[in-house]
Amino acid sequence: MKKLISFTLMLLFVSGLFAQPYTPTAANLAARKNFQDMKFGMFIHWGASSVLGSGEWVMNNRNIRVNEYNTLQRVFNPIDFDAKAWVATAKNAGMQYITFITRHHDGFSNWDTKLSPWKITNTPYGKDALKQLAEECHKQGIKLFLYYSLLDWYRDDYQYETGKTGKGTGRTQKSNWASYISFMKGQLTELLTQYGEIAGIWFDGHWDQLDNDHDKTLQSKVNWHYDEIYTLIHQLQPQCLISNNHHLAPIPGEDFQAFEKDLPGKNTTGFGGAGISSLPLETCETMNDSWGYNMTDRKFKSVPALIRYMVNAAGQNANFLLNVGPKPNGQIQSEFTDTLAMMGRWMQQYGSTIYGSRGSVIPEQDWGTVTMKGNKLYVHILHPAKLGEYVFLPGVKNKISAAATFNNNTGLKFIQQAEGVFVYLTGVTFDSIDTILALTLQ
Repeated sequence: MKKLISFTLMLLFVSGLFAQPYTPTAANLAARKNFQDMKFGMFIHWGASSVLGSGEWVMNNRNIRVNEYNTLQRVFNPIDFDAKAWVATAKNAGMQYITFITRHHDGFSNWDTKLSPWKITNTPYGKDALKQLAEECHKQGIKLFLYYSLLDWYRDDYQYETGKTGKGTGRTQKSNWASYISFMKGQLTELLTQYGEIAGIWFDGHWDQLDNDHDKTLQSKVNWHYDEIYTLIHQLQPQCLISNNHHLAPIPGEDFQAFEKDLPGKNTTGFGGAGISSLPLETCETMNDSWGYNMTDRKFKSVPALIRYMVNAAGQNANFLLNVGPKPNGQIQSEFTDTLAMMGRWMQQYGSTIYGSRGSVIPEQDWGTVTMKGNKLYVHILHPAKLGEYVFLPGVKNKISAAATFNNNTGLKFIQQAEGVFVYLTGVTFDSIDTILALTLQ
């Protein structure tokens, strides 16, 4: 009882600090820069839904009722979950941070929350997965971000009446929005006070309460209380970055802008189209077509395709967050780990052209992209068939003192004119994935 009173008082104290204008702290600004430097991270979609082997949206897609979905808690038993192996897989792939699903839209909590019985510690497994993962991330030097769903197909107090999803889960009790907001703030307080330093909170689900996903305003049917929620997070851990996958322009209190299954500014999936802000950027993508474990999804992306995706993201000044959906037993399937191992070998050789770099050096090109780091411009030729005897870098005004191939430092002829730089490709042996040239700035 004393612990509950203490927890409540702490939440009320923090609640009294709301509605302050958001000015990022020095620690937060430093964290933003570090985030941009990391460039490559692992997204992990996992929870009780993995038991059904049909992705994390299975509850909604099959209209499974809450009382039926409850049975997953009695059979979810990830006896092969190994946080050390998960973190090592990410690290060996060259990834520098992990974004872990603490709670997806089905409301299942992957930690020992005191605010809901619908959690991993009430399964036969009985252990706090987040605690193990957080400890291992801190030990291995991997930054930990936490995904948190704003919407909930499970709880009665979530305002499901006006939501666009979760209509078939059998809820009939009238919602209580104040109760739900309080619940979220309580869970976020747990996450930010019991698991050490958290690098960021990654929200998702805002779009459930919009008239349509393409409404480019933040007018929704409910008040998400972002001023209170964002202030709570920044008060508990000032350096903690906030992103919200609302598919809209960032709002005050957010620290980086997320793009789903598309490069910044693109809209090939229907999720994009938002303008690119001045905040740090990140794009997330799947390794097949699914986020959560899907046993019949065999549409695995190739290693070259994923490396090019990451390089293009860096060229557009964005991080690349690549997803795995572990099995219900806790293992990451071999198709993912094999691909990640090969990406890791590439990063060992060429990662210096990605880590710590900045993009948007030149306009988008059909042959590839450019990253910049210190006094180096790295020209990534991803599609050499689109080039002739030279590669042209439009708009480069900084004086170039030298040009060479990255892998063997073979000098290359170049001409710099008012409209840009021409680098001649005579003698260049093209790589099957990415041919990298290094230009030195004076």
